[in-house]
Amino acid sequence: MQSSDFQFVSYLWDEAKASNLDPVGRLVYRSNLLGSDQRITNTGGGNTSAKIEAKDPLTGETVEVLWVKGSGGDLRTSKKENFASLYQNKLQELQKKYLAATVKGPKTAMEDAMVAAYPHCTFNLNPRASSIDTPLHSFVPYKHVDHTHPNAVIAIAASKNGRKLTQEIYGEEVLWTPWQRPGFDLGIHLQEICRKHPKAKGVILGQHGLINWANDDLECYELTLRLIEKAARYIDEKYQAQGGHSKAFGGPKYPPEKELDASKRLALLARILPWLRGKISTPQHRWIATVQTDETALRFVNSHDALRLAELGTSCPDHFLRTKIKPLYVDWDPATNDEELLQRQIIAGLETYRADYANYYERCKAANSPAMRNPNPTVILIPGLGLIAWGKDKSESRVTAEFYNCAIEVMRSAEAIDQYASLPQQEAFDIEYWLLEEAKLRRMPPEQEFARKVVVILGAGSGIGREVAHRLSKEGAHIVSVDLNAEAAQNTAREIATQRGSGIGVAGTGLSATGPALGLAADITDRKSIRSLLDQIALAYGGIDAIAITAGIFVPPDTTGHIPDDKWPLTFAINVTGAYFVVDEAASTIREQALPVNIVIATSANAVVAKKGSLAYDTSKAAANHLVRELAIELAPLARVNGVAPATVVQGSAMFPRDRVLASLAKYEIPYTEEESTESLTGKLAAFYAQRTLTKVPITPADQAEAFYILLSDRLSKTTGQILTVDGGLHEAFLR
Repeated sequence: MQSSDFQFVSYLWDEAKASNLDPVGRLVYRSNLLGSDQRITNTGGGNTSAKIEAKDPLTGETVEVLWVKGSGGDLRTSKKENFASLYQNKLQELQKKYLAATVKGPKTAMEDAMVAAYPHCTFNLNPRASSIDTPLHSFVPYKHVDHTHPNAVIAIAASKNGRKLTQEIYGEEVLWTPWQRPGFDLGIHLQEICRKHPKAKGVILGQHGLINWANDDLECYELTLRLIEKAARYIDEKYQAQGGHSKAFGGPKYPPEKELDASKRLALLARILPWLRGKISTPQHRWIATVQTDETALRFVNSHDALRLAELGTSCPDHFLRTKIKPLYVDWDPATNDEELLQRQIIAGLETYRADYANYYERCKAANSPAMRNPNPTVILIPGLGLIAWGKDKSESRVTAEFYNCAIEVMRSAEAIDQYASLPQQEAFDIEYWLLEEAKLRRMPPEQEFARKVVVILGAGSGIGREVAHRLSKEGAHIVSVDLNAEAAQNTAREIATQRGSGIGVAGTGLSATGPALGLAADITDRKSIRSLLDQIALAYGGIDAIAITAGIFVPPDTTGHIPDDKWPLTFAINVTGAYFVVDEAASTIREQALPVNIVIATSANAVVAKKGSLAYDTSKAAANHLVRELAIELAPLARVNGVAPATVVQGSAMFPRDRVLASLAKYEIPYTEEESTESLTGKLAAFYAQRTLTKVPITPADQAEAFYILLSDRLSKTTGQILTVDGGLHEAFLR
């Protein structure tokens, strides 16, 4: 087959690449290709497998080994270590145990017990945990199996007349089976389907997805694509015949001419998001946002049928594990442009949603169900504004948005060919509160100290700010790297993203943020620039939890020993007024969000030590010290404001370019040569400054970052309006 054979999926197989791989490598290759297309399967969803002959490490005999994507893996990014390997004959033998046990007791309890038996079937000590879908792959009597979650096929699976549609589209090639929770019994059921229908090549799993098989891996890959393409073409033909996008979801209830334009939409979102974040968060459990305002999201939220469909909830288990049983739909008319009305409707909607969720829990729970989880929605839909998804971090909220987009596509397609039908609430509850899922959650490591928090660092392009960004990133913070130099801000964000294996946002586009690092440019002496910065952060993450201001400037005296007159206002504008502007502009966001926030401003040991040659700098830092105290009073009790006062930090500082280092070496009569490297010269100057301290050790940006980390955390939660000095022990700076 060729790429030209497909319109709704991408054909990516390259036999030249595949032919150089061993059988397991070919399975990984096939999996990565399928996972790279979200029209085929969602992030973390789906499984692929291959039954491969190998030598038993104990007996030396040739045995059949099932290689199957393990629990918690993602097809797009999976490597060999993400696949479980199990003795196929041992898995088959488990059927006898299961069938004997289910004669005497309920299937559900035995289903869960069988999962504990999979490790006993492990081949070659492979530590990867098996997926609950393992029996689906083992018991289907073919060498290669693909289980995917294509939107087009789920639309059939989630249609009221799914069985009839399956027959109409596929004939006898693909069969239908009603919803059944994935696991051992479903595997046996698929085995029986294969026995009774030897010509069948796949099954549509009601409310779930697609599973298909072949005895050749390329044939299996092409079959997966062909079956999805066939469903998508059928849906598209019906959809276009009904009027296409113009008639989707019953047509627009809020047509384009009544919508907010793009700039007003983003401005309103930037204002409303921190407030909304505060309404669904607690100081201990904050949520990170992903916002979607694209045409697809707006077409759904603005439609006549959006409220009806949203209330039905999602269908595929993979969807609602992230999106919950249903989203919150706020039926606000964007034509009013009434922000206060929107807030009132959101508050009322949240109250109703929480009550509905509590009722759902009480109605469906069993005696051994886990305690009710967070009753707030993870997806909020607002006409004119779009889709807002929430998660414990950016990755989770981004995936949640992705999953609800899949749900929108499923609903669009199902409504085009039939009538959308969601999973019954009891079945949904049994998945959401599955004891195996709860056990998985309990095994997860404790969250890091700065998890769920957004930290804005101004001056993060170099020196202390860059070090603070890296230090807090190690503790799980979402880092907004800000600098006057956009490239420097981006470089720091890129370094963090690389270390954490995630994406970054590009300068000036908060909606583009995809991971825990965002690089933005801003001028702290310009309120408009700061406001734009805060709006971009709101659009990227939903709000702010901490601010570190490390930006500063030092202007050396001219040849006469004076600070030029024009440098006085510049020094104060950056070192004092700029810090005030940042905090003052952020204050409205902080109050709207109503969650405790920590702020730390870099001052200097020079603020209390008068010395020749830095008159403007020293007096500006003395003012910054007092600014810390004033702001602590102004923002109490919601925000704590403290300062960090470094002594001279030479290493990595933007305030110590080579020419200033040379001037200082000459000033202090420290021997050097012009040919020496900047690193060598900086080291000499740092060593000189160190000798003036009690500890006799050079002060580094990392030393300052540690102080910022402590004050930005909640470790000193009763400390505000204070200056923490990190100067190596300058006795001249001791408090008098």
